Amino acid sequence: MTRRVPDFPMSIVLGNGMDKELKQAKSIWNNGSISVVLRRGGSNPIRLRVPFSNDNREWLKNGRRKKDPVWEDEKKYWELPASRFNEIIKMILNKYGKVYILQPYRAKEVCSPSCINAQGFECQCSCLGANHGSGNHHGWYEVTEALAVKYGDTKLGCRLLESL
Repeated sequence: MTRRVPDFPMSIVLGNGMDKELKQAKSIWNNGSISVVLRRGGSNPIRLRVPFSNDNREWLKNGRRKKDPVWEDEKKYWELPASRFNEIIKMILNKYGKVYILQPYRAKEVCSPSCINAQGFECQCSCLGANHGSGNHHGWYEVTEALAVKYGDTKLGCRLLESL
């Protein structure tokens, strides 16, 4: 079981003139003590930083024969297929107990039943994981299973998951 820990600004806007927000995102990415996973959206590979260990490559492979994790030496992060996002989050929570997730979202997206009933850690709506996988429909009136909305600017959301 995990919980969202709201001790950081939950919305970091990346764009022109957003120096303060960009510094916050970089601060989280470079924090050095808590693992960070950057989900860039779509099929773009995920990037992650975890505390150093000589066996990180084997640990991240997680028994796979295929050469999966790629270490970007110059930028000091691992890169893995987006399809492994949920698996990697579970692995980090099991080993380290905490993980920051940085991920894009659109400001006008609304929380939906697919978010509230979700099974994994991928959340793209503007709740930034507050309702994700909760199964709690209290206070929500579901009009339909899908909604059409006008999207705002892409933002980078941050949430801290912690094992209980």
